[in-house]
Amino acid sequence: MARLAQTAGLTDVQSEILATVRQFVDKEVIPRAQELEHSDTYPADIVEGMKEMGLFGLTIPEEYGGLGESLLTYALVVEEIARGWMSVSGVINTHFIVAHMIKQHGTAEQKQHFLPRMATGEVRGSFSMSEPDLGSDVAAIKTRARKTDDGYVIDGSKMWLTNGGSSNLIALLVKTDEGAEKAHQNLTTFLIEKPEGFGEVAPGLTIPGKIDKMGYKGVDTTEAVFDGYKVGADKVLGEAPGKGFAYMMDGVEVGRVNVAARACGIAIRAFELAVEYAQQRKTFGKAIAEHQAIAFKLAEMATKVEAAHLMMVNAARLKDSGARNDVEAGMAKLIASEYCAEVTQDSFRIHGGYGYSKEYEIERLMREAPFLLIGEGTSEIQKTIISRGLLREYKSRS
Repeated sequence: MARLAQTAGLTDVQSEILATVRQFVDKEVIPRAQELEHSDTYPADIVEGMKEMGLFGLTIPEEYGGLGESLLTYALVVEEIARGWMSVSGVINTHFIVAHMIKQHGTAEQKQHFLPRMATGEVRGSFSMSEPDLGSDVAAIKTRARKTDDGYVIDGSKMWLTNGGSSNLIALLVKTDEGAEKAHQNLTTFLIEKPEGFGEVAPGLTIPGKIDKMGYKGVDTTEAVFDGYKVGADKVLGEAPGKGFAYMMDGVEVGRVNVAARACGIAIRAFELAVEYAQQRKTFGKAIAEHQAIAFKLAEMATKVEAAHLMMVNAARLKDSGARNDVEAGMAKLIASEYCAEVTQDSFRIHGGYGYSKEYEIERLMREAPFLLIGEGTSEIQKTIISRGLLREYKSRS
């Protein structure tokens, strides 16, 4: 649809990138998404196509072989890809977060070692904070890195690694003994290089296998078990132990913009499917789009798509400007994920009984949309972030 989710003020380069990605999605992703998703097959050919377009290096600086584009460009690209199949956007999401963390906080040696190969997609990143017994309380992490004479030894279990098997680099948040009073100041981020695959991929590191999920299929989601895994001190991100929480939160902040973009992409696709079906399906002698109940529903869906897109764009532009955007990113993620679920369900209802059939694309979207309600922090966590930011800005002087 050309009318919805347009972005003002884009450069010619940004417009050309988005046009190329949309053509790729329409030609290579949408026609294959149903088959690959239903069989839970990794989209290897699609990933290769993204490598050829340079999407893995979209935001990596040109000096390291990337395109040097903004977070806004990346978010709009993600929106286009998620419109085709959210799992494909998941392949590059964690990669982008890890690249951002290295670009912003890595040492000169770490940047030179990782970023050129990340730009080509030779090195693909995943990141890990969650644990089997850990919810939103990141400071309660149990996985520990013990300092030794020649580095660290890591023990513990991590959970919900997107691209855990297909990546060969993990940004890993663990506990270290820094002696700080505040728990989050005893957390350190490591850059863990590993082979792709499942099982014991390196001495002391096991990727057990794919977690079977309701949706978000194709992309692999895994656990990671560390048992006496040895890593050098040079693999501490920024060579700064105890700062891992701040580095991860910076990554999650841009990740929230990404999740908002993914939610926008799914909502756009759900609306496209609904408005097309509503003009083809006839009841009582006319297209159901001509019935006021359906027409009003389409109007509400389109308005939600537009509102979510505008908030996502605003959050991305704030981050690009260097301004703090935790509140705006939280707002964008909150409204985009909630509206995505609502728009997708409305599209499902417009499809009637056919929406319950696996032959129709909306069935897949109905299983994908709920993931965005919890990814990169639940709606309740976003409300916590937003309210704290508002109270900080509007602090009472009485």
